[in-house]
Amino acid sequence: MKKVVTVGIGKKSFVMDEDAYQKLGIYLTKFKEKTEMGVHSADVMEDLEERIAELFTEALGTRYQVVNIATVNNIIVQLGMPDGSQMDDSFATSSEFSGYRTARKLYRNPDDKTIGGVCSGLALYLNIDVILVRVLFIIALFLGSAGFWAYIIIWLVAPLARTSAQKCEMRGIPVTAENLRRFSSYR
Repeated sequence: MKKVVTVGIGKKSFVMDEDAYQKLGIYLTKFKEKTEMGVHSADVMEDLEERIAELFTEALGTRYQVVNIATVNNIIVQLGMPDGSQMDDSFATSSEFSGYRTARKLYRNPDDKTIGGVCSGLALYLNIDVILVRVLFIIALFLGSAGFWAYIIIWLVAPLARTSAQKCEMRGIPVTAENLRRFSSYR
């Protein structure tokens, strides 16, 4: 018989084995030590906890399950540490996730925006040059109002990528600790 604890991670509640809880606690402590971002570490840690909650939800599915040590190990290997290293030898190698890419999601890009970030976000989503997208929108605008209305609709529908995790999803790269730190708005 194992002890289980109920924990809040990323504004969600999960039931975890005690050993999984302890390992996750150690990981979060070591991660925070390596962020080296001073007062902005809290923002990075919040993004990390939200990503862990997403991964727990994906791993558990819709049915009620307990988060076990294997799930925690997989998530720790997938996320890694902010400097790209592994926490210690007890974790599996990161080669399990070397080919891991996430599906791209359409967001407006706040880092490279001229008006609303629509063209930049669309270019990242389609994996093409942003200049090409901007030129196509300008041509569509002059050929009729279709370019204007398409831009406005995308501006209204596509959310702005505010968090580091959303910036990773926008680029189609894994939401790892190193990438969270790379796209943190507080450098």
